[in-house]
Amino acid sequence: MPDFIKKIQLQKLLAFGVLVLLYITFAIFGRNFFSPDMALVILASAYWIGFLAIGVTFVIITGGIDLSLGTSMICSAIIGGMLFRDFSLPLWLCLIIVVLIATVIGIINGLLVTRLKLPPFIATLGMMMVTRGFGSIITGTTAKTYPSLLDETAWFAKVFLRNGSFPTGLIWLIVYFIIALIILNKTKLGRYIFAIGSNEEAVRLSGINVANWKCAAYAISGFSVGLGAIFFAALSTTINPGTGNGFELEAIAGVIIGGTSLAGGVGSLSGTMIGVFIMAVLKTGLSSMSLPAPFQLFFTGVIVLLAVWLDMYRVKKANEVKKIKG
Repeated sequence: MPDFIKKIQLQKLLAFGVLVLLYITFAIFGRNFFSPDMALVILASAYWIGFLAIGVTFVIITGGIDLSLGTSMICSAIIGGMLFRDFSLPLWLCLIIVVLIATVIGIINGLLVTRLKLPPFIATLGMMMVTRGFGSIITGTTAKTYPSLLDETAWFAKVFLRNGSFPTGLIWLIVYFIIALIILNKTKLGRYIFAIGSNEEAVRLSGINVANWKCAAYAISGFSVGLGAIFFAALSTTINPGTGNGFELEAIAGVIIGGTSLAGGVGSLSGTMIGVFIMAVLKTGLSSMSLPAPFQLFFTGVIVLLAVWLDMYRVKKANEVKKIKG
């Protein structure tokens, strides 16, 4: 078994251990954390992070990044809410438009990186500001709402969040995870994404159109953001313009914690899902301990920093091994 595969497996094992440890800690010190209702809350928190994280895993494996995840999610969700509330479009059509808007944003990110040759960090940082402002401009800085679980006649929250105590959102996430897993591990797109992240120049010299495949990775990320927007709307019901900043860190942290390297070429969707649930348990657990929002933000930031440091350490050790073998 190659060394990098062993390291991914070890990273996933360690991440799973952290997940169990966090759950036990919050079950002891949190208020009513170990209960069926709290489990539903954790799952609900994981849905939208999960979709964002699955999509951005493709991008990060190519060696890129997408900092516009959170604001793109809010932008597409609030436009969908506007079309539903202000223009009385059918909700099902609004949800399709939400996904289309987010996918287009993802494609634009891909074009900025591949055609205009902008660094992914700069391109997606700019798109973060564009989408944050655009959502506010088009809706007149007015919050938009979606049907909630309290509305007994609404199918939206029951289909995408939960129906009674049954977590319907989890089924959607599992299905999408399986589809993404097949795409990443069993298709030409997945093979090229890994190859580009490992050695982009070698892939280009072999005659493969790198730009198209990298753009496809950003398109997948955008599509995933659109799905995440639907589940975020089902959970939050009220979408406030100008928000979403920082949500991308939760998704990216989940990806890195799960073993995907910011250097590209190495990644695992199963590891990503473990990282997603770590972030969901952390957020819900800190709330159960009645910690103020600034403390929750602080600890989330610490997790992000640790995840990035571990990734850099892993890459450094891998390079040292290559030099020794060379």
